[in-house]
Order: sequence, then structure tokens, then C-alpha cells
Amino acid sequence: MEIDGIPLHPLVVHAAVVLTPLAALLALASLVPSWRERLRWPALVGALVAVGAVVAAYLSGGDFRDSDRFATASGEFAEKLQTHEDLGGYLLWWTIAFGVVVLVSAVLNPAKAAVRWLLGALVAVAAVAVIVIVVVTGHSGADAVWGA
Repeated sequence: MEIDGIPLHPLVVHAAVVLTPLAALLALASLVPSWRERLRWPALVGALVAVGAVVAAYLSGGDFRDSDRFATASGEFAEKLQTHEDLGGYLLWWTIAFGVVVLVSAVLNPAKAAVRWLLGALVAVAAVAVIVIVVVTGHSGADAVWGA
């Protein structure tokens, strides 16, 4: 996957790295009771865009790894690349879970306090998880490429 000869992954990954934490912060803000009605739909749109960005980054990363550029990857670089790929898998599934929980929370908009609290707790856990995992995954990719 390339655009004008440039691998798609380094381009798409920036959308995932920026939009996913923003969506997570928006989802966390939507948990504030006085902001809930105003932010539940923007939070949902943000979460779905984040899922799309992470899926695109994951798929383009797999294609990038399988390209001729990495056919001879070995040693420390290969290990760092594998770590980045593993973290990318975690990020993919946590972001999908985040999207699903935000979707359920936005669509149901439960009246019962206990259900609202439970969904809010799930949104909060998933939001914090995707923020942490996107940072760790991005750092591992930068470390593999730039040797930080």
C-alpha cells in the first residue's frame, strides 16, 4: 500500500496517533453529566473515526512489514519491529472495544443510574487504555525506525 511511492503506514499512523487520544478525551468529557447530551454523539463519531484510523494503520503496517523493505530485517531491528507489531495488535483490539463501548453508551443513553455508571466506567477504562497503548505503540515504532 503506497501513495505516490510512499508507504501508506507512515502516513496513516499519524491519524491514529492524533485522532485516537482526542477521541478518548472527548469520550471522557462526555461522561461529565452536564456535558453528556452535547458530547455523546461527537464522542461516538470520534470513536468511530479512531477505530477507522487504527484499522487503517494496522492493515497498512502489516502490508509495510511484508514489503521488500523488510525482507532482510534481522537482529535488534527485527525484534523492535516485532514488538511494534505486537503492540499494534493490542491497540487494534482495545480501540475496537473502545468504539463498541462508546457506541453502546451513546445509543442506549440509559436512564438507570447503575447502568449509566457501569457504561461510564467501561468508557473510562477503554479510553485510558487506548491513550496509553497508542503512546506505547507509537514510541515502539519510532524506536524501531529512529533508534531512540
